Amino acid sequence: MAEEEDGGGAAAAAGSPILDLPEPLLLHILGFLTDARSRHRATLACHRLLAAERATRSALSLRGDPRSAAFLLLSPAFCFPTLEHLDLSLVSPWGHPFLSSAPADAAAAVPSHNPEEVAEQNAFIAARLAHRFPAVSSLAIYSRDPSTLDRLTSHWQGSLRSVKLVRWHQRPPGLAGGADLGPLLRTCPALRVLDLSEFYCWTEDIMPALAAHPTAAAELTELDLGLAGATDGFHSSELGAIAGCCPNLRKLVAPCVFNPRYVDFVGDDALLSIAASCPKLTVLRLREPFEPAPNGQREDAAITVAGMIAFFAALPGLEDFTLDLRHNVLEAAPAMEALARRCPRIMFLTLGCFQGLCKASWLHLDGVAVCGALESLCVKNCQDLTDASLATIGRGCGRLAKFAIHGCDLVTSAGIRRLVTALRPTIKEVSILHCRLLDTAACLTALSPIRDRIESLEINCVWKEVEQPDSVANGTTRCDPDDDVLGEVSYESAFKKCRYMELDDLVSWEMLRSLSLWFPAGERLSPLISAGLDSCPVLEEISITVEGDCRTCPPPASRIFFGLSDLAGFTVLAKMKLDLSEAVGYALTAPAGQMDLSPWERFYLQGIDSLQTLYELDYWPPQDKQVNQRSLTLPAVGLLQRCIGLRKLFVHGTTHEHFLTFFLKMPNLRDMQLREDYYPAPENDMMITEMRAESWLRFEMQLNNRPIDD
Repeated sequence: MAEEEDGGGAAAAAGSPILDLPEPLLLHILGFLTDARSRHRATLACHRLLAAERATRSALSLRGDPRSAAFLLLSPAFCFPTLEHLDLSLVSPWGHPFLSSAPADAAAAVPSHNPEEVAEQNAFIAARLAHRFPAVSSLAIYSRDPSTLDRLTSHWQGSLRSVKLVRWHQRPPGLAGGADLGPLLRTCPALRVLDLSEFYCWTEDIMPALAAHPTAAAELTELDLGLAGATDGFHSSELGAIAGCCPNLRKLVAPCVFNPRYVDFVGDDALLSIAASCPKLTVLRLREPFEPAPNGQREDAAITVAGMIAFFAALPGLEDFTLDLRHNVLEAAPAMEALARRCPRIMFLTLGCFQGLCKASWLHLDGVAVCGALESLCVKNCQDLTDASLATIGRGCGRLAKFAIHGCDLVTSAGIRRLVTALRPTIKEVSILHCRLLDTAACLTALSPIRDRIESLEINCVWKEVEQPDSVANGTTRCDPDDDVLGEVSYESAFKKCRYMELDDLVSWEMLRSLSLWFPAGERLSPLISAGLDSCPVLEEISITVEGDCRTCPPPASRIFFGLSDLAGFTVLAKMKLDLSEAVGYALTAPAGQMDLSPWERFYLQGIDSLQTLYELDYWPPQDKQVNQRSLTLPAVGLLQRCIGLRKLFVHGTTHEHFLTFFLKMPNLRDMQLREDYYPAPENDMMITEMRAESWLRFEMQLNNRPIDD
């Protein structure tokens, strides 16, 4: 009977009209399938679609153990002749040295230590990758030591144009300066893009590598030196030397030392040196990694308005500019007006600690409001930015699709409302973080004019009623939608009036697809949902960040939880990021009268099983910073394994080996990873009580050997 059914299915497939379509039309139809799972399902229909999908795939991310038999014995059908982007940064166990001495058999407990066998196996794996993906031009890889690049890059040396290195583990001790980048710059003459935004290394490692390979450095057009977890930045001489080695750069991203108290700080001369060495720059993003002083006092930076004007004059093609400082640049309005004149193509602008950006003292536009071509504007720590400034920016920057405001303490909900009202035809993304006079409910009320248009929203504000300035507290506030000004009022007055007086005809966030929220430790989700976010029919992604010291919070009452079950009303919610990494507590033992982190994980995760549509979950467990370790507790594992609809589960931490058996009970789980992607990643990740590499590989084999229904 089975043979007859198989034969009937083959006959039906043979008579399918899709098999009679010409090859160009078949490829055109397949091009409409952008979702990876949909493409994979289509390939199961017939061999022609399978071949067409392999021939047209442009990007692929590999996960799993590259030393397993399933990979080593890949069939010739698993070949992508035109694939350009290959991501190997997620091979598991994540963060383990790729092409290392781990055994091919995942069930083995002791790796082979025969150097000849290890070298032979690594060479075979590298050759197999190159054979299956012959046209790779863009590569992302977790490079824990230089040997990984040594083995791989030689196979693609003629075609490799873009490389992204990932490493969160500590830099190998005794490594010579520039050794991490040496194999890449030495063997890849076609390299044009180098991305180190998620690569932990020292700032001293960059310049030796570029100086040792001047020809390769001179060919680079994009250089991202974000350096994951960097607590230091490049000094003026280092930044100038890097720019001098890479004269053809069009994009440069780097952390810098702007503090004038430090020797060789970055000032006007360094910026002018960059402009002189790299005249083709269109994207320049410089940030200061240091946090401001605890008392909130900031000194003046060595960046001057005259220097900024000369800098903009030297880079007329600038399109994306970020200068995120922790020190004040005073009276910056003339510099912004020079930016609009000298760089007419500027579209993306991020400024930190720039004071006097827009004074709005007269009816004419001034400062940053003159930059009418801007599509994205982010203003951080501007202490003299007022509601009138926001209104002027709304009039002048009429093309803004994204607006972000961080740490501006004079802005109230009145200014936010006037800004979004003026930008209603264009604005799609809004981010409001750490503004002292803004609370969450007031922000939601102020955004009411664009409730039906906004697609991405990020709010990180206090929850409770805040003190109002005298000019607002003594004024008359109204909720008339025709008014240009809405005074800042408390949650009890403004929210209730506006909700029922002006939002009756517009109760849905019709276009909102991405939502990011911040909560202090111990607060619940339910009040925010009831404050106006209860109707988001197309919300697909939500990010929740919890920050605070759980040790100072009263224990939650019985049957009182964070409220993830309230998100069940979002019927298409597919992706969630739940970040509890800044929720601090006791990880192992707690003093008498104190709670450890396991009850708090139960408090936050209770009800997550009610999210039936949830497809992917990124979870950062809470931590005890005294031990620099994030680990899943038993309550968290028990609650997560009840999410039977999850297909992807990424835990940014570690767990005990015997807890993994819980996740094997999740019928739809296809991809799970434990990522220690926080610096410094603990070097004791091979402890007997925690996850070890061979333990994870055994779990992954069991996970992949389960029957897959779809």
